[in-house]
Amino acid sequence: MRALIQRVLESEVKINDKSIGKIGKGFLVLLGITHTDTKKEVEWLANKIKGLRVFEDENGKMNLGLDEISGDILIVSQFTLYGNCIKGKRPGFTEAARPDIAIPLYENFIEKFKEFNVGKVETGKFGADMKVSLINDGPVTLIIDTKDIKNINGI
Repeated sequence: MRALIQRVLESEVKINDKSIGKIGKGFLVLLGITHTDTKKEVEWLANKIKGLRVFEDENGKMNLGLDEISGDILIVSQFTLYGNCIKGKRPGFTEAARPDIAIPLYENFIEKFKEFNVGKVETGKFGADMKVSLINDGPVTLIIDTKDIKNINGI
């Protein structure tokens, strides 16, 4: 799994000019899923994102996690995070999981955040043509790829 996490003051996703998800302070998470991902990656990644200490405390230090500020989260599926741009000029997407694998894992990821003690949990629509807007706070943008930790932690 790959997640591009942006600390935001607000974010919104629209389909056909209709808002389907809108949050205040928190995270916009663009989530990509590959063929070998399982619920283990979902569990690890959700916990990692929830606990990221990138929100400022009373001293202005990035020391607080999403749950500590009751921050919101907007989760948007993004198969293009697995786009391969090495050869040619057109990205290849063979590493992105097909919907039969990706949709259940995407939905499981969303459910994990609904179980956490965070603010609103909003989503995009899997496979839809979406327009995502945000005000990036900082800016703070992080990328987490579970392949980087598979050998270290054995997930």
